[in-house]
Amino acid sequence: MRVVVTGLVATYPVGGVAWDYLQYAEGFRRLGCDVFYVEDTGQWFYDPVAGTFILDATAGARYLADAIASLSPSLAEAWSVRAPDGVVHGQDAAAVRRACAGADLFLNVSGASRLRDEYTGARVLAFIDTDPGYSQARAVAVDRGTVDPHMQEAVEIMRRHDVFFTLGEHIGAPDGAVPDAGIAWRPTRQPILLDRWAAAPSPDGAFTTVMSWRIDPPAPIVDGRVYGGKDVELERFLELPSHTTERLELAIAGAAPRDRIRAAGWTVTDAHAISRTTADYRAYVAGSRGEVSIAKNAYVATRSGWFSTRSAAYLASGRPVVLQDTGFSAHLPIGAGLHAFTTLADVVAALAEIRRDYARACRHAREVAAECFAAERVCERLLTEALG
Repeated sequence: MRVVVTGLVATYPVGGVAWDYLQYAEGFRRLGCDVFYVEDTGQWFYDPVAGTFILDATAGARYLADAIASLSPSLAEAWSVRAPDGVVHGQDAAAVRRACAGADLFLNVSGASRLRDEYTGARVLAFIDTDPGYSQARAVAVDRGTVDPHMQEAVEIMRRHDVFFTLGEHIGAPDGAVPDAGIAWRPTRQPILLDRWAAAPSPDGAFTTVMSWRIDPPAPIVDGRVYGGKDVELERFLELPSHTTERLELAIAGAAPRDRIRAAGWTVTDAHAISRTTADYRAYVAGSRGEVSIAKNAYVATRSGWFSTRSAAYLASGRPVVLQDTGFSAHLPIGAGLHAFTTLADVVAALAEIRRDYARACRHAREVAAECFAAERVCERLLTEALG
């Protein structure tokens, strides 16, 4: 069985992004699939050092090559990156055409790839919505004729797929506010390579998280309500450090008010520095005592059920997770190592419970990862539901 996986690794060459997309590729490979990775977004490529976007894909493609060789050596040659100017890195256009033409599944993760004619030869084209609320709001806006041409093109590409998955497990629930936009959304989860994340407990570290500060697609608007990003939600929990004895650290990318956040008691570090490579990112997670994280306002207020791919990695590392509830608490086994919060008091109580029996919390975190996010299990379910 052949699977083509798309992603954004060369486009955003940082460790966390590489893990997000390449765990799909390696997960399918471990199931015995013939896997090929394609990146053709039509976008320019982010340069983390310069903090800007560039047309030249050379550095991004080199980063992707190194990341694949590290995470999935068997796929070291099975990739291709196409820049907006038509320059192709890795396998050439003919190789991509052959891979797609014989594929059983073209898995467009995050809707990252354009759908050129040569990509649509696969038996099934599947879309994975990794930004629940954003994708659906765009589709509704297009249906109502209230968006710019660029967004309209993105939605048209999305609707060309045969089957649709989402990380928003709560979409369609009575208390959810994410519109389905006339699409039958199937819930899925981030695949995690459990053997790559197992780590010894780190009782002396800080509770950490990695986040971007308002580096979002356009804010989703549903029925006239504008939903925000993480900056909106952090304001509600800014004073958390003064309510707990635990050390709290934010690794932030983007133009955040760092001095103000530090003044509230948080340690602030640079997200790009801790995520230069896949190994750096994994080491940061493993060196943490656990994760405390807020979510985007769009995920929280709509009750989308989104669960962070980053948080799944913390769980797999045996690190307790305290995450703002987006509705995921209705779908995942909440307990000693996984806590959902809505108020400041909830966070404080969760941290106190973890401190009382840290070893138990670590065990439960790893158990949740194995039960809910194991790459082979997630990818097998994707194949079953997409191919029928």
